[in-house]
Amino acid sequence: MAKAVKKATLDDAWEIIRQLGEAQKETDRQIKEMAKETDRQIEENKKRIRYLDNLFTGQWGKLIESLVRGDLVKLLQERGVQVNRLAQVTSDEIDGKEYEYDLIAINGSEVVVVEVKTTLSVKDVDHFIEKLQHFKKVFPEYKDRKIFGAVAYLKANEGAGKNSEKKGLFVIRATGNSASITNSSKFQPKVFA
Repeated sequence: MAKAVKKATLDDAWEIIRQLGEAQKETDRQIKEMAKETDRQIEENKKRIRYLDNLFTGQWGKLIESLVRGDLVKLLQERGVQVNRLAQVTSDEIDGKEYEYDLIAINGSEVVVVEVKTTLSVKDVDHFIEKLQHFKKVFPEYKDRKIFGAVAYLKANEGAGKNSEKKGLFVIRATGNSASITNSSKFQPKVFA
Protein backbone atom coordinates (compact mmCIF):
# COMPACT_ATOMS: atom_id res chain seq x y z
CA MET A 1 0.00 0.00 0.00
CA ALA A 2 2.85 2.37 0.68
CA LYS A 3 4.05 1.82 -2.89
CA ALA A 4 0.60 2.65 -4.28
CA VAL A 5 0.47 5.87 -2.26
CA LYS A 6 3.97 6.75 -3.41
CA LYS A 7 3.12 6.01 -7.06
CA ALA A 8 -0.05 8.08 -6.91
CA THR A 9 1.82 10.93 -5.29
CA LEU A 10 4.53 10.87 -8.01
CA ASP A 11 1.92 10.66 -10.75
CA ASP A 12 0.05 13.56 -9.17
CA ALA A 13 3.28 15.55 -8.90
CA TRP A 14 4.09 14.95 -12.59
CA GLU A 15 0.54 15.96 -13.53
CA ILE A 16 0.88 19.13 -11.49
CA ILE A 17 4.23 19.87 -13.17
CA ARG A 18 2.68 19.24 -16.60
CA GLN A 19 -0.26 21.55 -15.77
CA LEU A 20 2.14 24.20 -14.50
CA GLY A 21 4.08 23.93 -17.76
CA GLU A 22 0.87 24.40 -19.76
CA ALA A 23 -0.14 27.33 -17.56
CA GLN A 24 3.32 28.86 -18.05
CA LYS A 25 2.98 28.51 -21.84
CA GLU A 26 -0.41 30.24 -21.69
CA THR A 27 1.01 32.99 -19.46
CA ASP A 28 3.93 33.46 -21.88
CA ARG A 29 1.48 33.69 -24.80
CA GLN A 30 -0.61 36.29 -22.96
CA ILE A 31 2.50 38.31 -22.06
CA LYS A 32 3.58 38.29 -25.72
CA GLU A 33 0.14 39.49 -26.79
CA MET A 34 0.20 42.21 -24.15
CA ALA A 35 3.70 43.26 -25.26
CA LYS A 36 2.54 43.46 -28.90
CA GLU A 37 -0.45 45.57 -27.87
CA THR A 38 1.76 47.81 -25.72
CA ASP A 39 4.21 48.25 -28.63
CA ARG A 40 1.29 49.10 -30.94
CA GLN A 41 -0.02 51.68 -28.46
CA ILE A 42 3.45 53.18 -28.01
CA GLU A 43 3.83 53.58 -31.79
CA GLU A 44 0.36 55.09 -32.03
CA ASN A 45 1.21 57.56 -29.25
CA LYS A 46 4.49 58.46 -30.95
CA LYS A 47 2.57 59.25 -34.15
CA ARG A 48 0.13 61.42 -32.22
CA ILE A 49 2.97 63.26 -30.48
CA ARG A 50 4.77 63.85 -33.80
CA TYR A 51 1.54 65.12 -35.35
CA LEU A 52 0.87 67.49 -32.44
CA ASP A 53 4.50 68.63 -32.40
CA ASN A 54 4.38 69.38 -36.13
CA LEU A 55 1.06 71.15 -35.72
CA PHE A 56 2.37 73.27 -32.85
CA THR A 57 5.71 74.00 -34.52
CA GLY A 58 3.99 74.80 -37.81
CA GLN A 59 1.58 77.23 -36.19
CA TRP A 60 4.34 78.81 -34.14
CA GLY A 61 6.47 79.14 -37.28
CA LYS A 62 3.58 80.82 -39.12
CA LEU A 63 3.26 83.31 -36.28
CA ILE A 64 6.98 84.17 -36.42
CA GLU A 65 6.82 84.37 -40.21
CA SER A 66 3.86 86.74 -40.00
CA LEU A 67 5.68 88.91 -37.47
CA VAL A 68 8.77 89.15 -39.69
CA ARG A 69 6.75 89.70 -42.87
CA GLY A 70 5.02 92.69 -41.27
CA ASP A 71 8.32 94.51 -40.66
CA LEU A 72 10.45 93.12 -43.50
CA VAL A 73 9.95 95.88 -46.07
CA LYS A 74 10.74 98.62 -43.54
CA LEU A 75 13.76 96.74 -42.16
CA LEU A 76 15.29 96.10 -45.58
CA GLN A 77 14.64 99.67 -46.74
CA GLU A 78 16.47 100.92 -43.63
CA ARG A 79 19.44 98.86 -44.88
CA GLY A 80 19.26 100.27 -48.41
CA VAL A 81 17.31 97.46 -50.07
CA GLN A 82 14.13 98.68 -51.74
CA VAL A 83 11.27 96.19 -51.88
CA ASN A 84 8.57 96.25 -54.56
CA ARG A 85 6.94 92.93 -53.76
CA LEU A 86 6.87 90.19 -51.13
CA ALA A 87 6.24 86.50 -51.76
CA GLN A 88 5.83 83.94 -49.00
CA VAL A 89 6.31 80.18 -48.69
CA THR A 90 7.43 79.61 -52.23
CA SER A 91 8.66 76.19 -53.24
CA ASP A 92 9.53 74.16 -56.27
CA GLU A 93 11.16 70.84 -57.06
CA ILE A 94 14.37 70.51 -59.04
CA ASP A 95 16.05 67.18 -59.80
CA GLY A 96 13.73 65.40 -57.35
CA LYS A 97 14.58 67.69 -54.45
CA GLU A 98 12.12 70.21 -53.05
CA TYR A 99 13.31 73.71 -52.23
CA GLU A 100 11.14 75.89 -50.02
CA TYR A 101 11.77 79.55 -49.27
CA ASP A 102 9.76 81.22 -46.50
CA LEU A 103 9.78 84.87 -47.60
CA ILE A 104 11.14 86.59 -50.68
CA ALA A 105 11.53 90.36 -50.94
CA ILE A 106 11.88 91.48 -54.56
CA ASN A 107 12.82 94.61 -56.47
CA GLY A 108 14.06 95.18 -60.03
CA SER A 109 17.67 94.19 -59.39
CA GLU A 110 17.74 92.40 -56.02
CA VAL A 111 16.05 89.58 -54.18
CA VAL A 112 16.32 88.94 -50.45
CA VAL A 113 15.44 85.35 -49.55
CA VAL A 114 14.45 84.92 -45.89
CA GLU A 115 14.55 81.69 -43.88
CA VAL A 116 12.29 81.89 -40.82
CA LYS A 117 12.95 79.68 -37.80
CA THR A 118 11.47 79.65 -34.34
CA THR A 119 14.86 78.51 -33.01
CA LEU A 120 17.83 79.06 -35.32
CA SER A 121 20.83 76.73 -35.20
CA VAL A 122 24.15 76.71 -37.06
CA LYS A 123 22.90 73.64 -38.93
CA ASP A 124 19.85 75.64 -40.08
CA VAL A 125 22.12 78.41 -41.35
CA ASP A 126 24.31 75.97 -43.29
CA HIS A 127 21.25 74.27 -44.79
CA PHE A 128 19.78 77.64 -45.80
CA ILE A 129 23.01 78.74 -47.48
CA GLU A 130 22.96 75.49 -49.45
CA LYS A 131 19.38 76.29 -50.53
CA LEU A 132 20.46 79.81 -51.54
CA GLN A 133 23.06 78.31 -53.89
CA HIS A 134 20.18 76.70 -55.83
CA PHE A 135 17.78 79.65 -55.78
CA LYS A 136 18.36 80.83 -59.35
CA LYS A 137 18.08 77.28 -60.62
CA VAL A 138 14.76 76.87 -58.80
CA PHE A 139 13.49 80.32 -59.84
CA PRO A 140 15.18 81.20 -63.15
CA GLU A 141 13.04 84.35 -63.43
CA TYR A 142 15.48 85.91 -60.95
CA LYS A 143 18.64 84.87 -62.80
CA ASP A 144 19.66 88.47 -63.55
CA ARG A 145 19.21 89.74 -59.99
CA LYS A 146 21.51 89.87 -56.99
CA ILE A 147 20.44 87.31 -54.41
CA PHE A 148 20.87 88.15 -50.74
CA GLY A 149 19.96 85.92 -47.82
CA ALA A 150 18.44 86.61 -44.44
CA VAL A 151 17.61 84.47 -41.44
CA ALA A 152 14.82 85.44 -39.08
CA TYR A 153 14.28 83.84 -35.71
CA LEU A 154 12.79 84.14 -32.27
CA LYS A 155 15.69 82.41 -30.52
CA ALA A 156 19.17 81.45 -31.75
CA ASN A 157 21.25 78.53 -30.49
CA GLU A 158 24.99 77.91 -30.68
CA GLY A 159 25.92 81.44 -31.77
CA ALA A 160 23.85 80.98 -34.93
CA GLY A 161 23.07 84.70 -35.18
CA LYS A 162 26.70 85.77 -35.22
CA ASN A 163 27.57 82.86 -37.51
CA SER A 164 24.85 84.02 -39.93
CA GLU A 165 26.26 87.54 -40.10
CA LYS A 166 29.79 86.18 -40.69
CA LYS A 167 28.41 84.18 -43.62
CA GLY A 168 26.92 87.32 -45.16
CA LEU A 169 23.27 86.94 -44.17
CA PHE A 170 20.98 89.62 -42.84
CA VAL A 171 20.00 88.60 -39.31
CA ILE A 172 16.46 89.42 -38.21
CA ARG A 173 15.31 88.82 -34.67
CA ALA A 174 11.60 88.68 -33.96
CA THR A 175 10.78 90.24 -30.61
CA GLY A 176 7.48 91.02 -28.98
CA ASN A 177 5.26 92.47 -31.67
CA SER A 178 7.99 93.48 -34.13
CA ALA A 179 11.27 92.42 -35.68
CA SER A 180 14.67 94.05 -36.06
CA ILE A 181 17.86 93.50 -38.02
CA THR A 182 20.70 92.79 -35.61
CA ASN A 183 23.61 93.09 -38.04
CA SER A 184 26.18 95.76 -37.29
CA SER A 185 25.71 99.08 -39.09
CA LYS A 186 28.82 98.34 -41.20
CA PHE A 187 27.46 94.96 -42.36
CA GLN A 188 27.67 94.27 -46.09
CA PRO A 189 25.51 91.36 -47.25
CA LYS A 190 27.02 88.63 -49.39
CA VAL A 191 25.63 88.13 -52.88
CA PHE A 192 24.58 84.49 -53.29
CA ALA A 193 24.15 82.59 -56.57
